[in-house]
Amino acid sequence: MIVGIPREIKKEEYRVAVTPAGAAELKKHGHTVLVETEAGIGSGFPDAEYLDADADILERTALFENAELIVKVKEPLPEEYALLRQGQSLFTYLHLASNRTLTDLLLEKHASAFGYETLEKDNVLPLLAPMSEVAGRMAPLVGSWYLQKVHGGTGILPSGVSGVMPCKALILGAGVVGANAARIAFGIGMDVVVINRGTERLRRIDEIYRGQVRTLALTADNISREIAEADMIIGAVLIPGGTTPVLISRAMLRSMKKGSVIVDVSIDQGGCAETSRPTTHDDPVYEVDGVIHYTVANMPGAYPRTSTIALTNETLPYVMLLADMGAEKAAGHETLKTALNIHKGKITHPALAASLT
Repeated sequence: MIVGIPREIKKEEYRVAVTPAGAAELKKHGHTVLVETEAGIGSGFPDAEYLDADADILERTALFENAELIVKVKEPLPEEYALLRQGQSLFTYLHLASNRTLTDLLLEKHASAFGYETLEKDNVLPLLAPMSEVAGRMAPLVGSWYLQKVHGGTGILPSGVSGVMPCKALILGAGVVGANAARIAFGIGMDVVVINRGTERLRRIDEIYRGQVRTLALTADNISREIAEADMIIGAVLIPGGTTPVLISRAMLRSMKKGSVIVDVSIDQGGCAETSRPTTHDDPVYEVDGVIHYTVANMPGAYPRTSTIALTNETLPYVMLLADMGAEKAAGHETLKTALNIHKGKITHPALAASLT
């Protein structure tokens, strides 16, 4: 199969979908690998390393014209819509539940659109995990930055000092993002509370931190009470393939401290706050009712070297499998079919279909 790896064009997005080592593995399987000029430069992988891996370096239009399978990091942007060919296969983070325009385009193009974020194996989401891990560990750090008074924050030092309380961090969700956010927030010295719908993951957090990270069941009452006291809220909620539920209403926002910070990691799927809207790394925050919102939709792009290697470690086996099988056979494969969001002009993922009705 001819596999195309374009350069990402989202603002401040420096990741690349496949490393040179990954390209070499695809070549060993007999596939042709096309890489757009300087696609890997932002992650520290110059064209010379892809050439050493026996990949072909092409300009953008030629790559899209020739590739049968496009492998990306982020969803296609409007500037790329016209480049997608009829019947082409696409494998990337799609997040279609919050993007009806792209969904309609992929349906019209009869694309076979596979989403990293919905691929499921043994009841886990292995391709979402590495970037969720990065974003989760980033969240308390970026939130801490915006707690500084010079950035509009409350001016509370996240760790506190002797005789002074630390900041209170409320984490909504206890999946990969939430667990990693809790790890860093606790390590910094914050007073951490994790709210989650199920209790199994909360029990795991209790075991790890021996009660030093407090846990609560996800109820409107618990959220309302805790956000009024929080200095930092990290939105870590996920419904695979579907729209993130709104847990923080505009009315609830008004009860929060002025200068408190929301880091909404779930923004890719719509965000968990009613006031959340996607931002970019070059303009990451805005304020509503005195609350700072950090809602960058590609947080791991800030650390592209780590993120690209971590992503390829997980995605490459499935990219290889998809390239080996082709879209038709992959549509019936036990694991790959869970990643398939759109095929032959139809929505194939139940959560996506439900979110768009």
